[in-house]
Amino acid sequence: MTLSEPLLRVRDLRVTAPAAEIVRGLSFDLAHGEMLAVVGESGAGKSLTARALLGLLPPGLRISGSVRLEGMELAGAPQRRYRQVRGRRVAFVPQDALSVLSPVHTVGDQLALAARSVRGLSRKAARERAVAALERVGIPDAARRARAYPHEFSGGMRQRAVIAMATVNDPALVIADEPTTALDSAVQAMILRMLAELREQTRLAVLLVTHDLAVAAAHAERVLVMYAGRQVESGPVGRVLRHPRAPYTGGLIASLPRREAVDRRLPVIDGAPPRPGALPPGCAFAPRCPAAAGACRAHEPEPYEAGDAHLVACHRLGELPDPVTELFEGHP
Repeated sequence: MTLSEPLLRVRDLRVTAPAAEIVRGLSFDLAHGEMLAVVGESGAGKSLTARALLGLLPPGLRISGSVRLEGMELAGAPQRRYRQVRGRRVAFVPQDALSVLSPVHTVGDQLALAARSVRGLSRKAARERAVAALERVGIPDAARRARAYPHEFSGGMRQRAVIAMATVNDPALVIADEPTTALDSAVQAMILRMLAELREQTRLAVLLVTHDLAVAAAHAERVLVMYAGRQVESGPVGRVLRHPRAPYTGGLIASLPRREAVDRRLPVIDGAPPRPGALPPGCAFAPRCPAAAGACRAHEPEPYEAGDAHLVACHRLGELPDPVTELFEGHP
């Protein structure tokens, strides 16, 4: 595999429950050193997509399609193949650090164990590697703090420790599922700056699941917008967020607070996302879309090329205003 080839290539990814398809035909690439932000409302399938890539689906769910990491096919593979790459070539950062860190072992011991289990290091070498990983994520006095327990860390420090654990073995890819949601804005900014520094130092690729469009705009090169388990728009972050072409993306952006609109109510997207297994006919967004027409209710749109690696799944692409946020003006 060469660096010109995608690190991660996903094609027609589907996650199916006994009574419904939850992730429905997702396709994207992720390059070395790149950050891809996956955004959308709660229930869009973002976190399930992240876990599917790692082989961490809950019991009863099934994956199909193709997930190739550095040329290795993972979709549908036995768990022993996932164990070959988890913690080595790909790592996971969850929203809740306490769900990862053991309360009865020191932070340093947990990082050292992660290093020893993958690299076969001596205890001393693993300990040194753990301290170095904590220093790399900005933990002050790392050698001393490595002897502390998770409850002795602040929320921001625990999240940094989890990122240190995820990167202690120099993976090529980190999948981060809402890693800053529970943190205040100052700590959130610090965590995201730290991820940016790691990317610069190591060509680390990051798949960032987030509901925060401002975070995506500030830190990602590309963005993928999901709705009801499908990709509705994707492309370079500046193009997608400044000139959205899918009505759903436009509605998300129009609903963001703006300084010049402090004296009036924000636009909203009417209604609520459909539940898996109870999707409307045609485009899943049609019942909430102010521009829906006959074709929208007849069959689901496929992604169309809108220029500059910009993909949009909308039957009315080319007929709607650019940016499509204008559709939601006057819809308080």
